Amino acid sequence: MPPESPATAKFPHRARRGILLGLTAAQLAITGVGGLVLLAVLMTGGVPAALGLLPMWAAFAALALLRFRGRPVANWAPVLARYLLRRSTGQLTWLARPGRRPIRRGLLHLPGTAASLRAYTSADGMIGAVHDPHQRTLTAVLRVSARAFALLDPGTQEANVSNWGRTLASLARSGKLARIQVLERTVPDSGDALNRYWASHRAPGVELAAGIYEEMLAAAGPTAAPHESYLVISLDCKEARKLIAQAGGGLAGAFHVLAQLSSSAEQAVRNAGLVPGGWLTAPQIAAVVRSAYDPNVLPALDRWSPTDRPEADVAAAGPVVLVEESDRLRTDSAWHAVFWVENWPRTETGYGLLHQLMFTAGVRRSLSLTYSPQRLDAAFRDVRRRKATVVADAAERRRKGQVEAEEDSVEYADIRSRERQLIAGHADVSLTGLVTVSADSSEALDNACALIETAAVAAQVDLRRLDFQHAEAFTSAALPLARP
Repeated sequence: MPPESPATAKFPHRARRGILLGLTAAQLAITGVGGLVLLAVLMTGGVPAALGLLPMWAAFAALALLRFRGRPVANWAPVLARYLLRRSTGQLTWLARPGRRPIRRGLLHLPGTAASLRAYTSADGMIGAVHDPHQRTLTAVLRVSARAFALLDPGTQEANVSNWGRTLASLARSGKLARIQVLERTVPDSGDALNRYWASHRAPGVELAAGIYEEMLAAAGPTAAPHESYLVISLDCKEARKLIAQAGGGLAGAFHVLAQLSSSAEQAVRNAGLVPGGWLTAPQIAAVVRSAYDPNVLPALDRWSPTDRPEADVAAAGPVVLVEESDRLRTDSAWHAVFWVENWPRTETGYGLLHQLMFTAGVRRSLSLTYSPQRLDAAFRDVRRRKATVVADAAERRRKGQVEAEEDSVEYADIRSRERQLIAGHADVSLTGLVTVSADSSEALDNACALIETAAVAAQVDLRRLDFQHAEAFTSAALPLARP
């Protein structure tokens, strides 16, 4: 009997098509402004005046046509302008000032656009959630675990992946979730969890073996780097407003609807071969957020917490200090760099494609996958628009006598495949992958980033460092908040 061949997955082609003539919105804006300026100069000073401004026209052309790090220079302009504006107003440095600000109930005291987030625990104490009053979402966090995926046989791997796809589809098609996030991270460990387990399971009369085992715990604990995995679901209170009103309205009604969704999510997680570890309360969510900004505090939280899960004061969840630089971010006890997964593997690859990225030795990192469900009618409109764009561009090239691009054929095939899946009833989601690399010093961060980029090449994943936007990117990438 021939050996069972491993199952493979294929990601759709990521289109780089512009809005008009291959130009993006920013490039078109630069071109339009340049054209208007040229017209004004010609009307007021004529051709000699226009020729005298050749350096300015060259600058407009460079902004519109040149590329930097794979992106048009025009696309960098708003990012860089926002960064420079924040630097000029002193917003790149964030300092907590204990005693100078009122402690508001539930407020997490996070920097940036997350400043208004509040964490609450339900009245029955079973589930905690983070409320965003601006986006009107209520976000819950489920801790999950699983058997080592790489050690499973191909049949079990394929079954787990298929069940996980059905889990995502069931959550996305509910129509009540704004986003679904999967966060997997490595954290420093003092060995306190191992010591607790040993203290509760130690058998009497094994003093000799116990001494040797305790020596091993003392040596291994501080160097351990356990993995933590979380499933985050974000309730869209706007879409669920009728259900919330029927449940009594307000935050209590939203918690009631979220509890129903969380029960369905927990069962779906079990069907996918994962083991749910319980929904986090508000102090436990605060501990996860706090340890992302200050990884070295986690062993202390482990020791101080009354339960087997780290807990922290909600008001102390944010960082004490945060300093943003152009290519990195510094928080209380760590340096961070955030990468965006620009391209997933373009060829068929195994289900364990991220194994090398997730298990890079000597690197502390977190991997965040955020799924944004799309409405069925909006997905069909997007498919029709993309098909029309590809066909129109191909017809324009034929009219000009240009050679057809194979990239267009691949893109068109992917669009048709997506349309067939929508017709078959599958949910449509957009996927955003973010990787956060953390280290104790700036030099160690450079080394860790080099290792992660090498691992990404081996995994056929293209990473792009999110320069000039690390503070906001860190909130989306390293915190279990399902932020867009």
